[in-house]
Amino acid sequence: MMQLTTFAASGPPEVSIGPEKLFEIGGFPVTNAHILGLVGGAVILLLAFSLVRAVKRGSNSRFTHGAMALFESLYDTTVEVVGDKKVARKILPLGITLFLFFLVNNWLALLPFLNSITYNGHSLVRGAAADMNTTFALALISIVTAQVWAIKKRGFFGNAKRYIGNPFKDPLHAFEGFLEIIAEFSRTLALSLRMFGNVFGGEVLLGVIAYLASYAAPIALPLFYMLELFVGAVQAYVFYMLTIAFVSLGLPEEGEEHGHGKTSPEHS
Repeated sequence: MMQLTTFAASGPPEVSIGPEKLFEIGGFPVTNAHILGLVGGAVILLLAFSLVRAVKRGSNSRFTHGAMALFESLYDTTVEVVGDKKVARKILPLGITLFLFFLVNNWLALLPFLNSITYNGHSLVRGAAADMNTTFALALISIVTAQVWAIKKRGFFGNAKRYIGNPFKDPLHAFEGFLEIIAEFSRTLALSLRMFGNVFGGEVLLGVIAYLASYAAPIALPLFYMLELFVGAVQAYVFYMLTIAFVSLGLPEEGEEHGHGKTSPEHS
């Protein structure tokens, strides 16, 4: 049964690393992280349709100007990091989507009245980024996207030469390639664990502060909520920046031949 509870007086906070299953649909378990993820996705779609409608009407509202300024800033940053406007325009949608997904969900997870709603003894909502499955899946998408662009620009064999080399002819390059393979796995884990750790740790921190402050929580919590709002935005931006940076790392540098991995004498 769904019920509303008083957050500060609900007893010691229950810490669960994994999301709690609420119910099943056709044998598929639906967790509280799925619920908030769907709500966050719906909010993003609503904002996107509202923005498109406002732009078509020629609206000069703060919402329109703020959204356009945000997109222009992200575009300029992407171009600066990637160095190729054509590539930047094509990978920007992914970067913006990841940024907005984490930003909206991180902020929604901080709404006090949502955290106080329970279903079958579990909180109805949990931050999508506080689910390791979500962060790992999106980190994997980022790394795969980087590899796709590396293959597209370097060619399959040209990209493979970044990781595989003849240990007898060029042992240094072979060793560097081995380290690069390890780096790809470490980037995936680091990207997912960074987001998960910060968001999950923030939720635990708020629960502990609320319990320790008891009925004085309305006075003690606002500062921590402001801090978590800032951290949520920063982590969303970091995830976006690292995604763009990983794509940039796989692109050939100026003077490098497509599909061969060779550089010009000037570049060398």
